[in-house]
Amino acid sequence: MTINQTDRIPLSDGGSNEPTSQEQVRQLVRRVEDLAELLRSQQEQLRKRGMNLPSGSLDGLKSLKNRLETLAKQLVTTSVELKTLRALAEITSLITSTLDTEQILNQVMDTVIQLTGAERGYIVMKNRATGQFDRFEVARGLDKEQLANNSEDGKRGDFIVSKSIVADVAATGQPIITDNASHDSRYQQRQSIVAYALRSIMAVPLKVRDEVIGVVYCDNRILAGLFQEHDRDMLTAFANQAAVAIENARLFQEARMQLEQVKKLRDLMDNIFNSILSGVITTDQQYNVTGFNSAASKILHFDQDMTGMPLQAVLPVMPDDFYPKLKQVQRNDQQLLIEANPIVNTSGRRYWNITASVLHNVRGAAQGLALMLDDLTEQKERESQLAEIGRYLPTALVKNIRSIDDVNIGTQEREITVIFADVRGFTSFSERLEPETLMQVINKYLSVASDAINLYEGIVDKYMGDAVTGLFNTQLNPQHDHAVRAVQAALSVLVDLFALHEVLPEEQCLFYGIGIHTGSAVLGNVGSRDRKEFAALGDAPEISKILQENARGDVIISEATYEQVRDLFECEQIELTKTKGRTDLKIGYRVLRRKKGRATTNLFIDPELAELLKGLDT
Repeated sequence: MTINQTDRIPLSDGGSNEPTSQEQVRQLVRRVEDLAELLRSQQEQLRKRGMNLPSGSLDGLKSLKNRLETLAKQLVTTSVELKTLRALAEITSLITSTLDTEQILNQVMDTVIQLTGAERGYIVMKNRATGQFDRFEVARGLDKEQLANNSEDGKRGDFIVSKSIVADVAATGQPIITDNASHDSRYQQRQSIVAYALRSIMAVPLKVRDEVIGVVYCDNRILAGLFQEHDRDMLTAFANQAAVAIENARLFQEARMQLEQVKKLRDLMDNIFNSILSGVITTDQQYNVTGFNSAASKILHFDQDMTGMPLQAVLPVMPDDFYPKLKQVQRNDQQLLIEANPIVNTSGRRYWNITASVLHNVRGAAQGLALMLDDLTEQKERESQLAEIGRYLPTALVKNIRSIDDVNIGTQEREITVIFADVRGFTSFSERLEPETLMQVINKYLSVASDAINLYEGIVDKYMGDAVTGLFNTQLNPQHDHAVRAVQAALSVLVDLFALHEVLPEEQCLFYGIGIHTGSAVLGNVGSRDRKEFAALGDAPEISKILQENARGDVIISEATYEQVRDLFECEQIELTKTKGRTDLKIGYRVLRRKKGRATTNLFIDPELAELLKGLDT
């Protein structure tokens, strides 16, 4: 059965009485035929008289006739396409005049049936949540009736479709046309095509910016060869425009829904805006305040409405680069953290972090700035105090300080325990080494002592050449068991010293003499305005130094310290030979080991070694 292309769309020629181009060409063809017939009838007469027609006359007429007939066919095809495109433009204009998705889909489907002469057609859209093409939006028959929509697996009631072809178009983004699907080698294995003897099938993608958002499918179960390549091209062009209209309608509906949500959230946002702990100020493009929350008023100490006021009138005097940075944020549409420490009249110097970002409207256009103010003044003060404490305390102790209010770094008099550790024989030893090597070696010995003091949460007070002093129970590290900690730290020095000797050359193996005393001292910062140190003044540091001068590779503690640690450590009473003229210092105690039930390592250097060390300078 032959399908007349001009029967698909009722097109008007405009009602003109003038002959069309096709008719004029057909008239020329008839005249050429008449002329050829006339020349053939005259050719015999001319031959009788010894004459003939010019060479190629009849062939030229025949060629002219063929060209005119070809032109006539092209004009017919062009006329049909022109009328189709005019109708297509009118229909495209219609579907782009509305933003209702359902109405557009219906108009698109009606147009597809009208343009192609298909028996049936449908549109399937991509499910944006799953990425699958399973949303059967609209189906039409030739009589424009809505086909049933009550079945699964490619069946829509009385509308049987090829889901495999739809899947191919969706995957490749390329149109598909077949003039007899049941005999097409590409689809002979497709169940729906074979089972329901589908014949003419055409499917084209709905594409927006190279993304397939849907597929237009149409078919005919009876006629083979219904769809031609120009039908495919025409439907593809139409689908491209229809896809844009569908996508615009979808975006419009989404925007409308979002606007409704924005309206519902606006009141909620107003409440949230005022509940934010950070100060928030919004401005227009000219830096006039358009909104602020209660936290901003509190931070700025501003007790009146700021709305409409210039930002410069609301903020105190800001750094010179503040407003240029705001312009940078606007120009680059970026977010920027600005640190400032302005002087606020009622509260003095403040430390602010200001996060500036561009404020956009619902369409994404810039409409001003949003400034989030965080007042870090109290935090900065706490960090400054902790930094000062950190000069004296081990890192672990600083991390354990929960509140700076609990730490009093002012001058105090209190009972403390002082440890004084000095390397024995260092003076003579240092004369035999190069300065660089000497510095490396002494640093290893000082590290052993300072690490042990830090381990038991003491404060490394000073490094004095080859000596180290440590403080326990200062206002920075209050400890009820400070004497025990100091003795344990001293014993750890001796243990770690043995480990150090394992990796040092024999000629670099030295020993510590350690003295410990518990007593009263005045603690606080001493020094000039430009440089201060935390120090302990009084008998406690002085007596610990005298005790270490009596030590030879061991730990000597005072009687006051002994009274606090006697239950934990085994000690041996000794007579002090070096007292610096102090009559109150006659006896001391050498720490031997922890008592039974504790760690039992004997940490006392044996008598022979002690005797050898007596001759070393201190």
